[in-house]
Amino acid sequence: MPLSEHEQRLLDQIEQALYAEDPKWANTVRISDPRSHYRRRLVKASIGFILGIVLLMVGVVINNIPLGVGGFVVMLAACLWGLSSWKRMNGFGDTGAMPSDQPRGRAGRRGGPRQSFMERMEERWRRRHDER
Repeated sequence: MPLSEHEQRLLDQIEQALYAEDPKWANTVRISDPRSHYRRRLVKASIGFILGIVLLMVGVVINNIPLGVGGFVVMLAACLWGLSSWKRMNGFGDTGAMPSDQPRGRAGRRGGPRQSFMERMEERWRRRHDER
């Protein structure tokens, strides 16, 4: 829904006030693409994963179990952080909702409502008993 003229004017005034108050920050926010933020996080997560591998290997080589476990934990945390960044960068977001241009599993391809596992099993059970 487009903004009304009054709302658009208010938004323009707020934007001008923001530029007047802190032009450097406003310019940075206006220019930056949110995906670039998530790309940086992905790079940092990759570096963290590599650091975790190094810690794990050093812990194994010098026979230091806590260091190896710490390396594994760093690897796991980096993977989770990178995965969440990758999901957000590709439009999956926090809610777990998939983008509308992609099919939603088997139920989405058929065009029907999405069913839980138990609902599908009950439907198969009913069909099987109706056939008899």
